[in-house]
Amino acid sequence: MRPRNYRKRGKLYHTRYRFNILRQIYDVEPLIILLTVPLALFGALFSLWYFGETLNIFSKIGMVMLIGLVTKNGILIVEFANQRQIQGLTLMAAIKDAAASRFRPILMTSASTILGILPIALSFGAGSESRVSMGIAVIGGLLIGTFLTLFIIPAMYSYIAKERSHVSEDPVFRSLERIRIQDEEALKKPVS
Repeated sequence: MRPRNYRKRGKLYHTRYRFNILRQIYDVEPLIILLTVPLALFGALFSLWYFGETLNIFSKIGMVMLIGLVTKNGILIVEFANQRQIQGLTLMAAIKDAAASRFRPILMTSASTILGILPIALSFGAGSESRVSMGIAVIGGLLIGTFLTLFIIPAMYSYIAKERSHVSEDPVFRSLERIRIQDEEALKKPVS
């Protein structure tokens, strides 16, 4: 006879398996990215409570969509910071550069998603009253989740991530990087 907690162990192994897949595919720290999920869910639940909507099947579908959108924001920041570290920046310089470089793309995708969901939240059209909670959950979760992600993910990255300098110590890589930087600086100078 199987022990009673075999299901719990199975879920634990399954979670570890997903965690390792995230680490191998994206070469990122999955824990940092998974920190975006509670931020988005807090925003969705808070907005549902604030507007007096119920937690129904439509709002849950919106939360699933929201989790994908907000984790994408975390992946953008962490992946770019990892690339910048491999190019030779320190951990703090890499995360500052990543947060500044990815700020505009993250805001643009979040704003376009919010504007796309707005008709659902405002209940335009016949029979759309039942889907209002989905729109409110997604919009509220994106607003709060994106805002908190832009601050908390860089902070957690600087706390959890490890320094990556193994590639930048290669002399060939350093000389190629120096040439690339000189070329970029030459292109920025005005032609007289």
